[in-house]
Amino acid sequence: MGRRGRRRSRAEVEALVAEYEASGITRKAFCAGRGLSEATLDLYRKRAGQAAQPGRLLAVEVKPAAARSLPEVPSCACLTVVLGNGRRIEFASLDRDMLAALIGILERA
Repeated sequence: MGRRGRRRSRAEVEALVAEYEASGITRKAFCAGRGLSEATLDLYRKRAGQAAQPGRLLAVEVKPAAARSLPEVPSCACLTVVLGNGRRIEFASLDRDMLAALIGILERA
């Protein structure tokens, strides 16, 4: 049977989620450092996202890339996702539902 930790207040949960989002480290490393299971962090993040604005997209500002140069590729896609390892995913077309799904996947990664 799983071990049940103490119940955290809403403020504590929000603080944990904000700390994780700002940390830039992996879920595994963040949770290990705080004695928190990854499943619990995922649940907290899901609840925080639902409480913020359920079913809504957020506006983003696109800025030119910093000094780091990326490999030259044809710019035929309407959206390009560049992963940390340099791998690129290009979308020639993307409707609202697909974009929302993509954002959800990337946020959980």
